[in-house]
Amino acid sequence: MDPELTALTSTAATTVVQLLATAAWEQATNAVGGLWRRVHPDRAQTVQAKLDETRTELLAARQNGDEQLEQALVREWQGRLRRLVVADAQVVDDLRRVVAQLQSALAAADLQPGSVITMQARAFGHSRVNQAGRDLHVTTGK
Repeated sequence: MDPELTALTSTAATTVVQLLATAAWEQATNAVGGLWRRVHPDRAQTVQAKLDETRTELLAARQNGDEQLEQALVREWQGRLRRLVVADAQVVDDLRRVVAQLQSALAAADLQPGSVITMQARAFGHSRVNQAGRDLHVTTGK
């Protein structure tokens, strides 16, 4: 698979999994189910049920701070989306449209009060990392 499609399926999987942890999770489930309906109509309902299972696993992983499971879920869905695109190259444009739609939904969900914010950082040597879920005011002792 070419790098552009790999990037697309990676972005799609990440967006879908992140959206499953928001109030807009049904939108992600319906959109991905719609993609499967175009290529494998007989599997669409099963895929939507799998997304429901993924949501349950994701919420438990986030509650337990299990970032590795969350990444495994993203990889799982990337593989499924990759196989879907390989099965029918015409679904690529539909996938791009769905990704754009879901990224907009994710951005809107991130603006909701009480949204979950996940941040990661690594500092090496004498560096410093400052992270904040909202406002950050840094003062130095100078």
